[in-house]
Amino acid sequence: MKRIYVLIIVAIVIVFPVAVHSQTVAVKTNLLYDVTSTINLGLEMGMSPKWTLELPVNYNPWEFGEYRKIKHWLIQPEARYWFCKSFNGQFIGFHAHIGGFNAGGLELGGVKFGTLTDYRYEGTLYGGGLSYGYHWVLNTRWSIEATLGVGYALMDYTKYDCVTCGKKEKSDTRDYIGPTKAGISLIYIIK
Repeated sequence: MKRIYVLIIVAIVIVFPVAVHSQTVAVKTNLLYDVTSTINLGLEMGMSPKWTLELPVNYNPWEFGEYRKIKHWLIQPEARYWFCKSFNGQFIGFHAHIGGFNAGGLELGGVKFGTLTDYRYEGTLYGGGLSYGYHWVLNTRWSIEATLGVGYALMDYTKYDCVTCGKKEKSDTRDYIGPTKAGISLIYIIK
């Protein structure tokens, strides 16, 4: 696990100086995460006419009463290839992700979310995937973007007996393949 942290830090240290000298930098927020009260901020930097590097950071520290929570943090760097030119039109992305979670007690309007309703899960995840997206330019500074990604995540977690107690039921590792990224982002372009 420590190797992944080191690889992400090394990638940022190597890529950031190149990106700082690029022509375009964008600041963004994912509106889908905003709906779940997840604090999020992303930076995207132009690397060449057709390549950008995105670095979104997400954090949710909240409990929603009656022990309902989806506490988590997530970092999901992504290299993007643009079919036309950077920050305009279609792109494909290659993303990695690393994060931590503490979730349980999830029930919304009587709708239960599987074992996340009756149990609490705490752990970490890491992996990667591919995404596709489209970027709509609104004017010289503002844009909107939609993206959807699929991929793999390895989750190391501990399952607790109930959402309020600390009695450990089991620790396990799970492989996940499926959606790993979704976003509708509001973007401000810095030139």
